[in-house]
Amino acid sequence: MKTRICTLFQIEFPIIQAGMVWCSGWKLASAVSEAGGLGIIGAGSMYPEVLKEHIKKCKKATAKPFGVNIPLLYPDIDKLMQIVQEETVKIVFTSAGNPKTWTKWLKEKGVTVVHVVSSSKFALKAQEAGVDAIVAEGFEAGGHNGREETTTMCLIPAVKEAVTIPLIAAGGIGSGKAILAAFALGAEGVQMGSRFAATCESSAHENFKKAVINAKEGDTSLTLKTLTPVRLIKNAFFEKIKSAEANAASQEDLKALLGRGRAKRGIFEGDLEEGELEIGQVSAQIKTIKPAAVVLKELWEEYEKTKAALCKADSESN
Repeated sequence: MKTRICTLFQIEFPIIQAGMVWCSGWKLASAVSEAGGLGIIGAGSMYPEVLKEHIKKCKKATAKPFGVNIPLLYPDIDKLMQIVQEETVKIVFTSAGNPKTWTKWLKEKGVTVVHVVSSSKFALKAQEAGVDAIVAEGFEAGGHNGREETTTMCLIPAVKEAVTIPLIAAGGIGSGKAILAAFALGAEGVQMGSRFAATCESSAHENFKKAVINAKEGDTSLTLKTLTPVRLIKNAFFEKIKSAEANAASQEDLKALLGRGRAKRGIFEGDLEEGELEIGQVSAQIKTIKPAAVVLKELWEEYEKTKAALCKADSESN
């Protein structure tokens, strides 16, 4: 199936691996790209010199297209953008900020720009800013999330009606069946984080990967809504946040409790009690850690099988 997303990125399958902090290094990005999807290096957990190293290694590992995700709230954003220019990165996904700030600059450098949004309102603003495509991410997603708490099933058709540029669905998508559902709602591609976080090439700690595949329905929750909403696996740190919020903690108190490097501690270093374990609700459906290429192959096979079964059922009913 070829969509505008396949054409835009010159990829075989309209499947994008999300740029997740502490998971999305060059090994994962290159593996996904080599398998026919679009791999993304997650710059949100990287110092500028580290990002440069990952881009160089990714180029050596694959000749196929890959991108870089840059949260626009990053403190050294100027340095990251400079590296993107120096290393001639052709695809940049921006998030957590105003797309007007960098889209024009990136486009002038010949970069394809995609922005992540959580509402049709922000999707329109991103389109007006000149981005080439939009990722609409529902409430189910892991990591940092929108305050609107709109689910993917409601968000995708709303954004599809609001914009004309290609739409990528994200949030709660971890199977071929979910890909088909996203396309039925108007998406032309999907972005997956949680499923690729639990792959062999993910740079996350093995403890974190095991926590993902052991997660059950209801084991994640959106928290820190007054600060920066983030979906986490419930653990000792989560309970501290929950207690602080129940006692009307100020933003300053929450920042102090969060401290520095909490996500690194949980995802990269494997501290399952005091670390910040960012993952989506779909983790409850992930049961195995596999190579990224195998995951992508199985996703697309399930998509094709499900689509064929529905078409057969429809023809038989008529």
